[in-house]
Amino acid sequence: MPHLLNQVGLSKKESLQTLVENRTAYTLSHCELSVFETYKESYKVPLIFNDFVITSMLRGKKVMHLFEKKGFDYFPGQTVIVPPSVTMKIDFPEATDHNPTQCIALAIDQEEIRKTIAYLNEFFPKEGSNEKWLLNYEEYHFHNNEEIAFLINKMIRICAERSLEKDVLADLTLKELLVRIMQTQNLKMITEETYNTSQNPLAFVLNYIKSNLNEKISINSLSEKACMSKATFYRLFKRELGISPNDFILAEKMNKAKVLLLQPGAKVASIGYELGFNDANYFIRTFKKIMGTTPGAYQLKVAHQLVH
Repeated sequence: MPHLLNQVGLSKKESLQTLVENRTAYTLSHCELSVFETYKESYKVPLIFNDFVITSMLRGKKVMHLFEKKGFDYFPGQTVIVPPSVTMKIDFPEATDHNPTQCIALAIDQEEIRKTIAYLNEFFPKEGSNEKWLLNYEEYHFHNNEEIAFLINKMIRICAERSLEKDVLADLTLKELLVRIMQTQNLKMITEETYNTSQNPLAFVLNYIKSNLNEKISINSLSEKACMSKATFYRLFKRELGISPNDFILAEKMNKAKVLLLQPGAKVASIGYELGFNDANYFIRTFKKIMGTTPGAYQLKVAHQLVH
């Protein structure tokens, strides 16, 4: 389930400089936060930054055109990262006075990014041959997880306040945000079917989990498959992927549950048992915690969408 960012107040009408990508900027020593608002339908609006930029939607809908690829829908709860000096072309197909789009863009000094990545590669080297920490521009569009949403919200709050220590707090938060984004990219990359599982023991383990979601999977058995001690395996998994093994297992089980719930005649309790839950109520509570709704409500919602 994507995590939405906290709403930021819209600009007062009389202070708007333009109705398309009106910008409010907050400049710190190593980053600049811009809040963009658009109040009328517009297409192929260009936007470019000299620095690496993290963008996140707050409200409304955009269609983003990047890297000469087909445009994609961009909604609240999602983030897009863009390299320096790359032009974004943005459509605002639904923007109006009463339904504006609002998006933040966090431009980060390249030297800060270089130092953060160099520190990780020196003191927390990745498992697997020739693998390095890096920002992967192939994985540029993703849903916010809880940590990324929390840190972007924190950056917005720090940039907008007037405290003397805000540059220090922003630098620390930026470092953590970069790490969380790289962890999210790592997780997405090594769970793809095209990834060579032989070059990374974590990839082998993730593939095993996805293939055995109907089993009760223990951390002991996973650490044995990775040829590591339980403590080393757990620490490495959390460090490189930003999630604990147990949380990953539960998230994958819930993703599989979403697929099974759409089958004709699917019963919630039966799906819970099929996914290794002995207690149907525990399955329902887990599904609601991760997906934000109960399995039964999810079934009804999707069935309603299909009818309409």
